[in-house]
Amino acid sequence: MRVAVTGTPGTGKTSATDLLKTDLDVLHLNDLIEREGLFTEVDEARDSKVADLEAVRDWLEGEDDVLVESHLAHLLDVDRVVVLRCAPEELERRLTERGEPAKKAEENAESESLDVILSESVRIHGEGNIYEIDTTDRDPEAVAAAIEAAISGDRDPSAGDVDFTDYL
Repeated sequence: MRVAVTGTPGTGKTSATDLLKTDLDVLHLNDLIEREGLFTEVDEARDSKVADLEAVRDWLEGEDDVLVESHLAHLLDVDRVVVLRCAPEELERRLTERGEPAKKAEENAESESLDVILSESVRIHGEGNIYEIDTTDRDPEAVAAAIEAAISGDRDPSAGDVDFTDYL
């Protein structure tokens, strides 16, 4: 099985996946991209690397029983997608506290309110393969438990349950 844990930066992907109790190999995609040089350029304005998704797909070829964690993970060939969500105001606070520029934090909060990653996930993988989890008021252990339930099939698929459009 291949599982993606995705979401806007700041939703708690890394914190939760580091706590998972699963037989799947947990792969932090951003670390892989950096380590293996799987990017095409550096976006100086955003201080980030532009991932070469074809190179990432090639690297993952034949990798089974893996959980891929990243805000890009939903763009890969996976069986289930867990989309972590967070209230935009809280998301902006988290990002600012970890040192992100205010403009970048605001951009990510707006993206979260518009359901950008959820919408892409549903379009690519279909609503029946999406598991949406609101992390706003949950600690990483509770989020990890919800992810584990999605992996094991003890949780029904859900997409569109979380609505942050009032932020706009």
